[in-house]
Amino acid sequence: MAAPGAESSSPRAPRETRPARMEALARLPVFFGLEGRRVLVAGGGEPAAWKAELLSAAGARVEVIAPAVCEDIWRLAGAPTHGPIAVHVRDWHSDDIDGAALAIGDFEDAAEAERFSAAVRAAGVPVNVIDRPALCDFTFGAIVNRSPLVVGISTDGAAPVFGQAVRAKIEALLPSGFRAWAQAAKTWRAAVTERGLSFHARRAFWERFAAKALSEPHRAPEEADRAALFAAIEIEGTAPQGRSGAGGSVVLVGAGPGDPELLTLKAVRALQSADVVLYDDLVSGAILDFARREAKKMLVGKTGYGPSCKQDDINALMVELAREGRRVVRLKGGEPMIFGRAGEEIAHCRAAGVPVEVVPGISSPQGAASRLVTSLTHRDHARRLQFVTAHARDGKLPADLDFKALSDKAATTVVYMPRRTLPDLVRNLLAAGIEPATPAVAIFSVTRPEEKVVIATVASLTEAVTRAVDAGAEGPCLVLYGHALSEVAAQDLPQAAEAARG
Repeated sequence: MAAPGAESSSPRAPRETRPARMEALARLPVFFGLEGRRVLVAGGGEPAAWKAELLSAAGARVEVIAPAVCEDIWRLAGAPTHGPIAVHVRDWHSDDIDGAALAIGDFEDAAEAERFSAAVRAAGVPVNVIDRPALCDFTFGAIVNRSPLVVGISTDGAAPVFGQAVRAKIEALLPSGFRAWAQAAKTWRAAVTERGLSFHARRAFWERFAAKALSEPHRAPEEADRAALFAAIEIEGTAPQGRSGAGGSVVLVGAGPGDPELLTLKAVRALQSADVVLYDDLVSGAILDFARREAKKMLVGKTGYGPSCKQDDINALMVELAREGRRVVRLKGGEPMIFGRAGEEIAHCRAAGVPVEVVPGISSPQGAASRLVTSLTHRDHARRLQFVTAHARDGKLPADLDFKALSDKAATTVVYMPRRTLPDLVRNLLAAGIEPATPAVAIFSVTRPEEKVVIATVASLTEAVTRAVDAGAEGPCLVLYGHALSEVAAQDLPQAAEAARG
């Protein structure tokens, strides 16, 4: 969540950040275009038959050369999947390699396999020798076929059965109807190019196309769909309210409390369509990885008490980028509409005539409840749930808090950003008559690997949090208290800080 308190005395300017370097790849995933190209298969067994079928399906002119050829290869040659398959019953020769786009070998004899691999590599042709990874320049892997949408899966030969299991999982997730939508995209691409649309308009067309395909995967697209997509882009490009023809906009996206698996699907789609991502310090690198790699990522850090970008600068930057025709994602920790300054940013965009929308996120209290495995609104203990910030514009405890309401024994209360003002908060709650033994929990870095849980009572909370911080607890802190949390103390929470129990 973005800190709602006072601007830091040490302001900083928004700055572009470099995406994390790509981690090491065991294999580079590439897709060869083989339509009409010659591919050599040396070997005549069943493994060679499967490779020949796969290559034919990709449109290759397959030449199988072997002194003995299995029945499957003869059947394939008589009725190839797509590209033709020719069979030569003889030993392979080095001359057979010339002009081949790829070469595949299937040999029982290790020496013959090594001789084939060496000859192919000497000719500068990529080689695959079945079941001999050390002799291969490339591997095939498992395939999910919704051609022209094709998904390849590799475990670098380490666990083929695992690769097949992943393939089965993806098969279940990708409707067979995606084949028709992918084919339509291939067919319509020329028409999109011929219209002379701007880069942003073209991207907007394909974003709408993808959204329609995902929402209606079980029917084939029609010409009426294409016409409707073009009409929507034309309307968007001529919209009033000061919008540029390029269709710039701002989307406020909730990043959730920290665990990247808590991102919503809509948040992921927004990140993958962003031109620029403006993100806070509390957003993890694992979440930023969901943004498309071409997107510019700019840190506009908002943290309590530390150096922060001024809110006015962030507002101005959002509008400036949107007016340039960019799709701007303002990525905020937690839920942007709860103590995330979303109201100020929305108002600024509207005043400037920039379209703005919101993609909600999992709030920090929701993340905390899931980690505590407890209901915040247990009907035997809580008739209401209330959120409050302990951090005013001046960095102090807000002067207008209703401590009588905050001491209600039938409420569960969530306190945002309480670290610096916790002693004053507890002192005022006790003065307002809250039961000192009311169960309380403080959670640092909720849902993240470094999460730390502090279990206490309202009366002992300040001391317990201090001990936890001294023991190394860090990150954003959330406090929850109320009788709905009475069962939390009895739980075996491995992430709890034993030293902090009061």
